[in-house]
Amino acid sequence: MEAIRTQNLSKSYDGQKTFAGKDLNITISQGEIFGLLGPNGAGKTTLISMMCGLLKPTSGEVFLNELNFKNKRTQILKKIGVVPQEYALYPTLTAGENLNYFGSLYNLHGNDLKQRVENGLEQVGLLDYKNKAIKDFSGGMKRRINLLTGILHNPEILFLDEPTVGVDIQSKEVIMNILKKLNDNGTTIVYTSHHLSEAQDFCTRITIIDQGQILKEGTPDELIQSVSDAQNLEDVFLELTGNQVRNDA
Repeated sequence: MEAIRTQNLSKSYDGQKTFAGKDLNITISQGEIFGLLGPNGAGKTTLISMMCGLLKPTSGEVFLNELNFKNKRTQILKKIGVVPQEYALYPTLTAGENLNYFGSLYNLHGNDLKQRVENGLEQVGLLDYKNKAIKDFSGGMKRRINLLTGILHNPEILFLDEPTVGVDIQSKEVIMNILKKLNDNGTTIVYTSHHLSEAQDFCTRITIIDQGQILKEGTPDELIQSVSDAQNLEDVFLELTGNQVRNDA
């Protein structure tokens, strides 16, 4: 069964003639770990933001479990989790206060919320830091809390934008293990990253995009086999997108 389907999805900004995404048609099955890869400015964040309802498309539609944001937005938002690249945390609040707040947005409360917060903090190795302010956390600690804010409610579909950027190897290991466990329990994951070796090991299927267009799609093995002499996903990526340095944000 499909979890996500985009239909001729396009986005341009401020009336510009160039598109951050144009006529994108993607289908993601339930239980997949789907990677969106591309250079800086390729349109990854734009696409994932449209998929999870944070950004309105210029044209086209997004369906999640056959539901459309146009008429089932509230119902959809209860089923999804979003972990943005930028920290979605209140720095002067404690880790526990942040998690209680974000949990309340998903109608979690009372002992249920308390137990989820404590279990989550224990899972990421931060239970002893529950009453510490986020502003005093390291980058890796913030990343782990940032992840928890998006998964406390056990979403059916989880959107991740660079979930391991700038973290130490230990924090990365914790984050990836949690994501694999979520997927094992049925959560569909949509994920962007610049860590190509991580994506190669983690994703069940990958789409490589550039300049708002889909260049190639398939399993990691299919992508590697599709390019002559490619040894890994990095070789495929460079073949498709070139060696030129990108300065786009």
